[in-house]
Amino acid sequence: MRWGLTVPLTGVPLRDHKALIGELASLGYTDLWSAEVAGADAFTPLVLASQWDEELRLGTAVVPVHTRGPAALAMSAAALADLAPGRFVLGIGASSETIVTGWNGIAYDPPLARTRDVLRFLRQAFAGEKVDGEFESFTIKRFRLEKAPGVPPSIMLAALRPQMLRLARREADGAITNWLSAQDVKQVRAELGDGKELAARIFVCVTEDVEMARNIGRFLIATYLTVPGYSAFHDWLGRAELLGPMRAAWAAGDRNAAMAAVPVQVIDELVVHGSADDCRAKIQAYVDNGLDTPIIATLPTGDNLIETARALAIRTS
Repeated sequence: MRWGLTVPLTGVPLRDHKALIGELASLGYTDLWSAEVAGADAFTPLVLASQWDEELRLGTAVVPVHTRGPAALAMSAAALADLAPGRFVLGIGASSETIVTGWNGIAYDPPLARTRDVLRFLRQAFAGEKVDGEFESFTIKRFRLEKAPGVPPSIMLAALRPQMLRLARREADGAITNWLSAQDVKQVRAELGDGKELAARIFVCVTEDVEMARNIGRFLIATYLTVPGYSAFHDWLGRAELLGPMRAAWAAGDRNAAMAAVPVQVIDELVVHGSADDCRAKIQAYVDNGLDTPIIATLPTGDNLIETARALAIRTS
């Protein structure tokens, strides 16, 4: 059984993670996964972790395929694969137009085509091949890694809907998903099929203050699930009607009304909360429904998140 943690922990300086990362394997964690939005980049926390621990599997969840050139992405991944041979998983994904165009000034190519092309390019680059030719979304001229990874990293795709899940099934080593309930795992797994790893970031709020947890959930759900990609994902999962009032208020510019319109049912389905024991049991329900790798994202409640990560371990020492 895999048990993963998202790093860096919110509000904890990257340099202060060393002691925690050094003990995670002894606590029963198997994986450490980074994220990339507007904080640390996806690679730096894992480069540090590769030197602080020799057991954990290290994964990016995820690196956007638009914000780095294919060659630059291959070089960063190859360097980390060299630091942690056989322990690195490269998770890539389409991200969002807000991040790609709004924050980085880069055209948002059709997500499926760009992700597919980057995946195919990386397979060739990691095999040590010279890549020279046209893909649908870019052209590469005579690129070869100076040193191909001795152990090529697995490549997983961020996938929220059937087309991307099917691409992951056909060409990747698995899929990474986000913002779903334990019950939703069955629907995603059915589309991905058996034999491919399914990982999911699970938002976990360790507190028995139910209203605090729900208020945190309201803010996050209103912020994330109004993004077009996540909105379409939850339409596919069957939540269009439940989330309609929230989306309407958000579109009208009334953020407070949008948060107030998030149904409690949706919060409790998508945000794991309760005591540490309760949270572990709820995460286990995801695994029971077909998830291979839970990636815990600890939400800040005012407590020390390093201690929260320790409390969520599947064994203690």
